[in-house]
Amino acid sequence: MNEPIKSGEKLNLAGLPGRRGNIVIERPKNSRQAILRLWNYLKRQKWLLILALFLLLVNIASTLAGSYLLRPVVNHYILPHNLPGLIRMVFVLIGIYIIGAAAGILVNRLMVVVGQNTVRTIRAELFGKIQALPLRFFDANSHGELMSRFTNDMDNVSDCLNTSVLQLFTSGITLAGIFVLMLLISPVLTLVTLIIVPLMLWVVSAIIKRSKDFFTTQQIALGKVNGYVEEMITGQKVVKVFCYEDSSRKAFDEINDDLREKATSAQLYSGVMQPLVQNLNTINFALTATVGGFLAILRGFDLGGLAAFLLYSRQFGRPVNELSSEYNSLQAALAGAERIFQILDEIPEPADIKEAQILGRIEGNVQLKNVTFSYDQGKVILKNITLEAKPGQKIALVGSTGAGKTTIMNLLPRFYDIDSGQITIDGTDIKNIQRNSLRRSMAIVLQDTHLFTATVMENIRYGRLEATDEEVITAATLAGADSFIRRLPKGYQTKLENDGGNLSQGQRQLLNITRATVARPSILILDEATSSIDTRTEQIIQQGMDQLMKGRTSFVIAHRLSTVRNADEILVLEQGEIIERGNHEELLKQKGRYYQLYNGQFD
Repeated sequence: MNEPIKSGEKLNLAGLPGRRGNIVIERPKNSRQAILRLWNYLKRQKWLLILALFLLLVNIASTLAGSYLLRPVVNHYILPHNLPGLIRMVFVLIGIYIIGAAAGILVNRLMVVVGQNTVRTIRAELFGKIQALPLRFFDANSHGELMSRFTNDMDNVSDCLNTSVLQLFTSGITLAGIFVLMLLISPVLTLVTLIIVPLMLWVVSAIIKRSKDFFTTQQIALGKVNGYVEEMITGQKVVKVFCYEDSSRKAFDEINDDLREKATSAQLYSGVMQPLVQNLNTINFALTATVGGFLAILRGFDLGGLAAFLLYSRQFGRPVNELSSEYNSLQAALAGAERIFQILDEIPEPADIKEAQILGRIEGNVQLKNVTFSYDQGKVILKNITLEAKPGQKIALVGSTGAGKTTIMNLLPRFYDIDSGQITIDGTDIKNIQRNSLRRSMAIVLQDTHLFTATVMENIRYGRLEATDEEVITAATLAGADSFIRRLPKGYQTKLENDGGNLSQGQRQLLNITRATVARPSILILDEATSSIDTRTEQIIQQGMDQLMKGRTSFVIAHRLSTVRNADEILVLEQGEIIERGNHEELLKQKGRYYQLYNGQFD
């Protein structure tokens, strides 16, 4: 069984104020592997990356060269009062900065293109993998957890590829370039400048470690607020029925105030970062200028070199700040990438064997022979189940909740593979039948309804895409849905949204039944198909359901035993075993479990 996806180790860090400054990240378990896998996607656009790298170097070189040219400008043109030469150098500097700005704009656009192309590829692979995963995977992982891969995690990767990667390269190369040029101008002043850098790094590290606790408590408080709001919104009917409005407002005010206090502490502590770093930069600049002044007076250090060095000294702290601020974004992106790769690495639904058959027209003889099944190893759900449904028969499964009824229905279309025994259709083991072919021969109406964001006509046609409008309408009439559909604002062309939120639960289930009808299956599976429909509506559509099941092998799960009275055979399950079997009259005469269940509904 596929193990449920586990969230990474959560670590809340306070970043520097600014773009995505204060974010909550998950630390990646293996940064190196995540980077290598992301690179495998990026290198598919290697020519764009090479061009982007070239433009990036042009942009950085122009910035550094412009600052370095300040030395000859001061020494050879300003101090000697060489106005014509100064004017020429001004135009040279303007040209250099224009080239650098153009290169910067182009490299940003290129990285956005590369980033979005990469994210599109990853997203497409992720969606394709989701379609290929077995039902067991979705039972083991919550929908919200999986959706976060497509939203939060993918957004983190996208932000990183669009901006953070470029910023990290820019800051790293700029920092190296500034250091080399500073050494070239004055090794002594370079040493003076570097004295303050360890202090800056220590301050940044200390604040990040200290503020981590504040942001942890802030996120806990934020989670409580979000959870409470969601709970109150989804439970509005209960809130209004029991007049809980005032109490809910008071409870919300308490947790909202708690969030305010914790958020204020976290933001204030994190806000200390930027002023401290700026002041350290100012101290560093003043110290460097003082030492440089002494060198100019006592050692004859040229003023142009001092001016250029002071400019580099001022710029030296910026890449350090940017590298620190992008750390959180990079960590969040790598953690998100790992979570995405976890799904991409999941084992897909096993491929059909090479000899797998394609079902043609089938009679519908279904047999289960000594079938044993367990979701988790060691926890047997079904024990030696044996049954036979002859073509056109209606087989009903009844029993207590958790007896194994729905599990049997999941085994027929091979949503799960059995542990032992055999399931056959017309004498052919379903393991020897192609899954798609097997599932096309069946139609399933589940207890939980699901409608897509599309018109009523398109939702019904989902059962068989090539169905004509006339066939859809005929199916709706047979299922008893045509009358209410025609009363909708645009009839069959009414668009459904939010899982059919503008319909009643019974109407939604009727559309699902109609969808199964238009599929024209040889085998019909109804898992509590009428549980959401009121008794009167159930009676209206029962005749249509009987017409639908004529000539088809049908399996029906129902808690309302009155709906299965006409079944050819009723199987009573308890704790994964068939304890009684027979038709309605035979089972009542036995006065066993079925007798208790049936009469219990009328007590």
